[in-house]
Amino acid sequence: MEKKRIIFVCHGNICRSPMAEFIFKDKIRSRGLNEQFYVESAAVSTEEIGNSIYPPAKRCLNAHGIPFDTSKTARQITRADYDRFDLIICMDRMNLRWLKYIIPNDPAGKIRLMMSYAGQDRDVADPWYTGDFETTYRDLDLATEALLK
Repeated sequence: MEKKRIIFVCHGNICRSPMAEFIFKDKIRSRGLNEQFYVESAAVSTEEIGNSIYPPAKRCLNAHGIPFDTSKTARQITRADYDRFDLIICMDRMNLRWLKYIIPNDPAGKIRLMMSYAGQDRDVADPWYTGDFETTYRDLDLATEALLK
């Protein structure tokens, strides 16, 4: 069985997208579905490349008992990732705009907004600006659960 390959994307790959990556990985692990999925996360910008997950995001994941790879560092999504992944899930509309500079076309319809999986036409709030990692966690928990279903 071919694994479903998913990449979560945000601006810097230090808050929302790694949170989504590890929340989703925890859901698939707890359901015994590891063999069905391959999951990563990346950034549309180059600002945080090489930096680890933002400490408040780590604290939020820890508070919810979500394990994460402490060696995870930010990377930028590439044009080649379009062919490597089945789904490219962006956290907000600005990520979609930036992504078009890297991946200008989406002939296979792989690029989606995160909250669309929860039936909501809105962005995942960026905790880098709001400082509210708990709301971001709830959004990602809801949307990744819907994605899994």
